[in-house]
Amino acid sequence: MCELLGFCSARPENIKDQLREFYSHSEQHRHGWGIMYPGLCEKGADKANDSEKLKKILQSLEPQSVLLGHIRFATVGSVKTVNCHPFTARDNTGREWTLIHNGTIYSGSQLMEFLSRQSGDTDSERLFLHLLKKLDLAQQNGALDERGRFELIDALVREMSPRNKLNLMIYDGEIMYIHKNMSDTMKYKKTPFGYLFSTAALDNGEWKSVPTAQLLAFRDGKKIFTGEKHNGVFIPTLQYIKASDAMNI
Repeated sequence: MCELLGFCSARPENIKDQLREFYSHSEQHRHGWGIMYPGLCEKGADKANDSEKLKKILQSLEPQSVLLGHIRFATVGSVKTVNCHPFTARDNTGREWTLIHNGTIYSGSQLMEFLSRQSGDTDSERLFLHLLKKLDLAQQNGALDERGRFELIDALVREMSPRNKLNLMIYDGEIMYIHKNMSDTMKYKKTPFGYLFSTAALDNGEWKSVPTAQLLAFRDGKKIFTGEKHNGVFIPTLQYIKASDAMNI
């Protein structure tokens, strides 16, 4: 169980207050942190509230138009930096992809081939490698356009959502993709020039629920694509409920 934050805007905006509130949740999600914005991707396996590196990043942070943030509560994979999010890599066209995930892959035999190839030992990294493989196969004869990339990710979430918790934020250098498949687990707030997404509300503004089981895509602070609703809604298992309860110990 983790928490996610995503920001996409037409102009740079100051979201330091919301970021500080987000990372303060590390008292419950204490197994690592990550942050990505253009020109920087950093993460650590220490608790966000205790990280001197993260404090320096937030102190010097300029207004941004794109940003991803993550805090981790380990359910699959050991507590080490390589298992922290974001995961980032380039596809065979040179496009850089970044992914953060909140959830657990309970049913995913198609990910097993990546056990020997991944750097860490999380299901989230295997999911990321699965995405990269799909991209590389689809782009053997040339790069996908923005619609093609959206349709590929839409197919991925439809494939992987059944029986898995698949709350995702993905950034491809131009477009931010947002998906949740469990109710009441992701919200959004309209900002002056874009959108802020988070697992939980981060201030007293007007936060609304992100649609469940439907991929959304944003560029420059505007929604550009909306996928069809799918049937892969995650219903919490006893295993999931026990893990969630453990965070509150």
